[in-house]
Amino acid sequence: MKNVANATNYLDMDTKDLFRLYSKDKNREIRNVLIERHLYLVNLLAKKYINKGVDFEDIYQVASLALIYAIERYDIEKGFEFSSFATPTIVGEIKKYFRDKVWTLRVPRRVQELSKKISEAKVFLEQKNKKHPKVKDIADHIGCSEEDVLEAMEASYGYQPISLDSSSNDDSEDKDITLIDKIGQEENNFSNIENKDFVNKFMESLNELEVKIFKDRFFLDKTQSIIAKELEISQMTVSRLERKIIDKLKKEYEKNM
Repeated sequence: MKNVANATNYLDMDTKDLFRLYSKDKNREIRNVLIERHLYLVNLLAKKYINKGVDFEDIYQVASLALIYAIERYDIEKGFEFSSFATPTIVGEIKKYFRDKVWTLRVPRRVQELSKKISEAKVFLEQKNKKHPKVKDIADHIGCSEEDVLEAMEASYGYQPISLDSSSNDDSEDKDITLIDKIGQEENNFSNIENKDFVNKFMESLNELEVKIFKDRFFLDKTQSIIAKELEISQMTVSRLERKIIDKLKKEYEKNM
């Protein structure tokens, strides 16, 4: 009965107070409450990696473990918001899982790491120059030869050989037919529709500035510093608005659970 009473008390406590308590005695019941309160973050970040060749359940499990790592390492006294601290940890563990576990073919680690740098360079150069970068642009940015870039890009097909969303490339009249259209399957997209509706409804509660920050941070993977430069505001302002958006998202998510 005492444990039940304690659990009830923990549920009523402020999150920051829970972190302070957990840093002192590492109580598992407190940790469980902290995990439950931040699973929305796991769900949000894991869904960014849907349709990349791995079951969502596997990604969600990796992200959940990363959340526990973040809770164990978090020091509230340093003044950082937990969501800002945990996000890089969760995303990093997911990317590490993809890098180490998901390659279809055996590709040298050097090529895997170069492939990751190429992907990051593409995103950076596209955002900077507002156009798709050429192989030479990527090679110059990374500091390697064009041959190395082409080798890594070709090897990356071992990571995701052929997308089911790609064209079927046949002689049919409808050129918009993809490979997945030709595979019979049980309809299982209703949850994705619900999630999309939830996000769209949530964005309606944000102002124009908050919508941009929300899209740039969680859909376009832009850093706070890049967003700050684009908006001509301080990075601290972007960080403050991001925390505000995350708080709104958490409340909206809990309300719709």
